[in-house]
Amino acid sequence: MSKIVRTFESRLSVAPEEAWNWMTSAKGISTELSPILKMTMPKDLSRLSDVEFVPGRRLFRSWTLLFGVLPIDRSDLTLLSLDPGRGFVEESPMISMRYWRHERTVSHDPNSNGTVLTDRLTFEPRFLTGFTTWFVTKLFEHRHGVLRSRMG
Repeated sequence: MSKIVRTFESRLSVAPEEAWNWMTSAKGISTELSPILKMTMPKDLSRLSDVEFVPGRRLFRSWTLLFGVLPIDRSDLTLLSLDPGRGFVEESPMISMRYWRHERTVSHDPNSNGTVLTDRLTFEPRFLTGFTTWFVTKLFEHRHGVLRSRMG
């Protein structure tokens, strides 16, 4: 089976620094996923920078909870690269995926003095490929809707 690729892009009215602070905060991540999913995180984590970053080493283990209660997946959140203020590349081992890669970038939008936030996903589900692809697509459409409503 070949890998599935999906790209999502939003133009935001905030400065790239503000978008970066949002997308790397526990509150921002939780808000983007809510109410569909909740990702468990260490209790003392307020931003990704609170965890020591070593490329390719797990930051923490996270359970994915449907509607905040039903465990549907587990991942070992692992970043391959972290470029503060610009983006990250995540390749996290997950129960549901043979392969998962999430590239998130933030760049200055010269047309509006705002930000372009882009998510590029490359993944290969272990099972229920059609449903999983639909679900991941809808989840990231939701995330970008939240981003646009919060940061215009």
